Amino acid sequence: MATPGTCTTILAVFALISALLIGFYGAGSGVTWPVVFLTAVTGLGSLWLRRRDGGTERRVCVLVLGDLGRSPRMQYHALSLSKHGYNVTFVGFLAEVKGVCVGPKILTYVTKVILQCLQLLYVLLRMETQSHILMQNPPGLPGIAVAWLVCVLRGSRFVIDWHNYGYTIMALSHGHTHPVVRLAKWYEHFFGPLASRNLCVTNAMKDDLQKNWGIKATTLYDCPPSIFRETPLKLQHGLFMRLANTYSQFQSRGCEEDKQVERSVFSECDLCEEAVTLRAERPALLLSSTSWTEDEDFSVLLKALEDYEGFIKAGASLPSLVCVITGKGPQKEYYRKLIDSLQLEHVQICTPWLEAEDYPVLLGSADLGVCLHKSSSGLDLPMKVVDMFGCCLPVCAIHFHCLHELVKHEENGLIFRDAQELAEQLKSLLSEFPGSGGQLGAFRRTLRRSRGPGWDENWDQNVLPLLSAP
Repeated sequence: MATPGTCTTILAVFALISALLIGFYGAGSGVTWPVVFLTAVTGLGSLWLRRRDGGTERRVCVLVLGDLGRSPRMQYHALSLSKHGYNVTFVGFLAEVKGVCVGPKILTYVTKVILQCLQLLYVLLRMETQSHILMQNPPGLPGIAVAWLVCVLRGSRFVIDWHNYGYTIMALSHGHTHPVVRLAKWYEHFFGPLASRNLCVTNAMKDDLQKNWGIKATTLYDCPPSIFRETPLKLQHGLFMRLANTYSQFQSRGCEEDKQVERSVFSECDLCEEAVTLRAERPALLLSSTSWTEDEDFSVLLKALEDYEGFIKAGASLPSLVCVITGKGPQKEYYRKLIDSLQLEHVQICTPWLEAEDYPVLLGSADLGVCLHKSSSGLDLPMKVVDMFGCCLPVCAIHFHCLHELVKHEENGLIFRDAQELAEQLKSLLSEFPGSGGQLGAFRRTLRRSRGPGWDENWDQNVLPLLSAP
């Protein structure tokens, strides 16, 4: 005889697969009868079993359908929940599944989604009943539907943290008219409003969710954790020397033979007195970070660096540059080939993969940051700029719709639209380097003065009340 838990799982699987298949068939048709069918079946399932105990109200599942290491905001959610006494189950890194490999591509896609549904259902229904499931979107297909169904069956509350819209990211590769993109858009519009509570990353997204989705969301701005701060000279030098062991761009140039002084291209340490200073003739350290995806066009930066090289060759009094681009992703090798083809004398480009603990140290050691993130929806903000501002690092960022919510042009950084404008900004900002005067120094001083509330305070004010609300 089947156990009650097994029966619930089978019923849940039947309900979700049926709803998805009906949804796939009726996407774009405007029909509403799938809602009635889904509600009826899941209602029967919820009556079958809701296992709750005294600890349920202090249990929260934080769900990411992907690499947890690339979801710092969800990591911070988990830490904040834990600090407030919640028992957190962090779900991510689900195994890759493939659909049917024969027939039309849509069949492959649909069967893959169904297999992912089964996998996620298995994981979530094996857990103890949670008071909330807090899920990142995107990615949300099929996670939103599955998490919502589990919450209905178990009487949990479903919270979506909207980082962006998944269908807009898919459209970067396939175009907005592609059937899969249209299906993904329908899916998010259909299942997104079913969440009990919603968070989002900008006021622009909050307004869009309310106007176009009928979703009332709370804006929770990203804030840098305490590890992002200006780096003391001794830590800077230690990092530079470690990186110099692997990357020639950090190695001291010249023929210095003084064994009492340890040098990188940026810094030197008197080994007798253990005193660290920045070298007066050092190059400027330009930093960018990326996941090397299609929403960041690094040819813009490369063209600007070529123009900067031209300024120096034409006689401009500007420092040499070491441009460090951190991260890994699908387009990294493509851009590395472009970088290797450049003929630059005064600009060196390095593309390291850093240990997690080294990244904030490097940010806090840089002279200027560059952000090439262009939101696929125009409604989210780049976390990398949040981290740079935490280190009081001024930023040049490429323009998109709601960027002004973070980067205040000519207050804490500059906004550019193309490579030529970025090159001119680099020329202007670095014209007095390494002096602390000029616009670059003014931006840094503004960032030091304007540090707002940290993540903990922001989370306590905006998220904690949502969890305790009925």
